[in-house]
Amino acid sequence: MAIGGLISNRNFGSFIGSGKVCQKEQAISHIRRERSGVAVVRGNMFTQKLSAYTYGPMFHVTSNSNEKVSKFIVNSHLRKRSSGRCECHLSSEHSLVSWFQPRAEIRIGTCNGKGQQSMHVRPNRIRAHYKSEDFDITEAKVDALQSLEGTSEAALVKGNVEETYPWWEKFPKRWVIVLLCFSAFLLCNMDRVNMSIAILPMSKEFNWNSATVGLIQSSFFWGYLLTQIVGGIWADKIGGKRVLGFGVVWWSVATILTPIAAKIGLPFLLIMRAFMGIGEGVAMPAMNNILSKWIPVSERSRSLALVYSGMYLGSVTGLAFSPFLIHKFGWPSVFYSFGSLGSIWFAVWLSKAYSSPKEDPELRDEEKRLILGDSVSKEPVTEIPWKLILSKAPVWALIISHFCHNWGTFILLTWMPTYYNQVLKFNLTESGLLCVLPWLTMAVFANIGGWIADTLVSKGLSITTVRKIMQSIGFLGPAFFLTQLSHIRTPAMAVLCMACSQGSDAFSQSGLYSNHQDIGPRYAGVLLGLSNTAGVLAGVFGTAATGYILQKGSWDDVFKVAVVLYLIGTLVWNLFSTGEKILD
Repeated sequence: MAIGGLISNRNFGSFIGSGKVCQKEQAISHIRRERSGVAVVRGNMFTQKLSAYTYGPMFHVTSNSNEKVSKFIVNSHLRKRSSGRCECHLSSEHSLVSWFQPRAEIRIGTCNGKGQQSMHVRPNRIRAHYKSEDFDITEAKVDALQSLEGTSEAALVKGNVEETYPWWEKFPKRWVIVLLCFSAFLLCNMDRVNMSIAILPMSKEFNWNSATVGLIQSSFFWGYLLTQIVGGIWADKIGGKRVLGFGVVWWSVATILTPIAAKIGLPFLLIMRAFMGIGEGVAMPAMNNILSKWIPVSERSRSLALVYSGMYLGSVTGLAFSPFLIHKFGWPSVFYSFGSLGSIWFAVWLSKAYSSPKEDPELRDEEKRLILGDSVSKEPVTEIPWKLILSKAPVWALIISHFCHNWGTFILLTWMPTYYNQVLKFNLTESGLLCVLPWLTMAVFANIGGWIADTLVSKGLSITTVRKIMQSIGFLGPAFFLTQLSHIRTPAMAVLCMACSQGSDAFSQSGLYSNHQDIGPRYAGVLLGLSNTAGVLAGVFGTAATGYILQKGSWDDVFKVAVVLYLIGTLVWNLFSTGEKILD
């Protein structure tokens, strides 16, 4: 047990310690447990005026003196630290800060030179009695020695309490949530892209033709489309923690079972890939719901950019490690190793994550005030107002813009290896390596765009203006670089142009991808489910349409269609989007 005490009282005089009135600016008091059952107070104490604290629940503190008797309420907050002790902050006109074990009854005696006063804090179980006599604290009697462990310090600087925490406890909890979501999206794309590498040895082993390979690759989207909107509804109603946790466990199990399903038969493999899509389909809506409750608007763009960069880095990681694992341990090892990582993530998620700040008992009060200081309601919804949502023009601006954005994005990411091979004459190995470059570029520029957007918001620029600027870059940048491809003759410049196209595309993370939380934070999951459904359909139709265009025309025609849709998206976005909340 460790108790460091400080009493500040402008009426009652100086704090008493070690037989003297001390005027030092720092005080460290230690209580040492001894075999006799007496804990002896050591150290110096001093007087300073403390800043006020406001915490709950309430304790009644009574101050008695020869001059007057006053009773006042002190707000207090108890929190158990990793060391096993609890800290207690008390404040009023007479400020008291004391560190003590859970459920301790503490009585502290002081003297102002005129009369003796005492303050009492009354939980239960442990009784520590401090007796003030001739300006001296003599002893502390402890009834429950087994509760006394270790020592503690209280440091005071310029009249304020400077609390000492380990670095991991000082790290903002909202960014712990962001990093966990980032890790989930890293695993999401690792588990998704491993099939694009493993399908080569699998097709040889099971004698699959090109049509069968295409069917297997597309089966993922069957389930992925099903749970976009449903995942958003679940997240908004029961909380994002449960839905995202369910999604990671579901797709991890499906990933592990993929080799078994493939060996049983093709129908089982198709079902398992669709099941995997079901799990990954709820990830984005659930994540959007969680961050809408945890992240203040001043940090929204950079937090979302970091989470989405997890998807890009997940693709890089999957494409980089899958060939190595297949070469060393065979193609099933990719699914077993990647899928098992989900169990580690889930264990951390259960212990550290909460759907909202109000549910987190370990969240520090300063951070809770920062997050909940926003006027946005953080309560879960009970009913989705579909008619109201679909009647809003900014919602349709989101849906249409997401479709236009994903058409170009999916074409580039899906057909890029073919473009490198047919047009730039790279072999398949070089094409595979170069496919990593756009993902890396997007990961870097998504975070750069996030910091730029949040900086503009903090400088006073309206959220609507910031969203329109960032998404305009996300549309017009790729459109410009795609139009330059027909004028480029060297492979190096073509690859650079493609990388620049995807880098500017990543600014969309601070544009339309952040806008769901702006216009309807309580329905952020549903809104993302709606717009991302349109985005997935754009990927499915755009990929198929590109094959048809290449049969009749050229790559220039493919890029022209994408550029036209980028321009349509720019027009719709700037005319109808807003950064203001339109859904309560």
